[in-house]
Amino acid sequence: MIEDPSLEKICTQIRRDILRMVHKVNSGHPGGSLGCTEFFVALYFEIMEHDTSFSMDARLEDLFFLSNGHISPVFYSTLARRGYFPIEELNTFRLIDSRLQGHPTTHEGLPGIRIASGSLGQGLSVAIGAALSKKLNNDPKTVYVLMGDGELQEGQNWEALMYASANGVDNLIATVDLNGKQIDGSTEEVLSLGDVRKKFEAFGWDVLELNEGNSIERIIETLKEAKNKLGKRKPVAILLKTEMGNGVSFMMNTHAWHGKAPSDDQLEIALSENKETLGDY
Repeated sequence: MIEDPSLEKICTQIRRDILRMVHKVNSGHPGGSLGCTEFFVALYFEIMEHDTSFSMDARLEDLFFLSNGHISPVFYSTLARRGYFPIEELNTFRLIDSRLQGHPTTHEGLPGIRIASGSLGQGLSVAIGAALSKKLNNDPKTVYVLMGDGELQEGQNWEALMYASANGVDNLIATVDLNGKQIDGSTEEVLSLGDVRKKFEAFGWDVLELNEGNSIERIIETLKEAKNKLGKRKPVAILLKTEMGNGVSFMMNTHAWHGKAPSDDQLEIALSENKETLGDY
């Protein structure tokens, strides 16, 4: 049994938020957002120790960085539903002068957002810097980062992976969303990643692999297992095998919904598959 039955309801509502946000402006990235919904709910509602009053300093708090910033809809919805800013603000997604831009930015001071993450491949480096800062300040809390599998095609990640293990950054948990899809097709077709687990291990990381990446129960268990591995001179990675478009039947098993908004009719079908639980904005 999941530890808190309401977490499933939160997931359903966040899927509704994602769909409605992207549909309203006919722009955005629903596929990866839906695929990572359970991860965000597990992290923000169960695992992380964080303060919704929000301070960029974040002393004695866990930190999260989103590297694959195009899945901002799930990030914004999670932050709003967790209490970082009013839920009604989701209605401004991707509008001019909104704090909720297509890729997260920091210049408008949106609570919960600590880095601009539109350019892929940079989040792990930032997370390592934050983790080292916590160690220097004797801050015992954990740094988390989420990366996409497609962005592992960026070379900066491999420099960062090497640096983290060589410097014993053992207060860091990096999760890779292994959905096997990116905007132009499958990762295998675009640029094969090979055996990701063996590569991380060869770079000196402790690796956990979760094939049930859309099971909130299993995600919580795996995140707790990852935390238990910290403090041993090795950074920890979770390879999370998710389904892009999870929870919406016609968006699953295809890369087509990486960056495409549903039509009016498609929205109604998708929402009918995810009944309102906590109240739409």
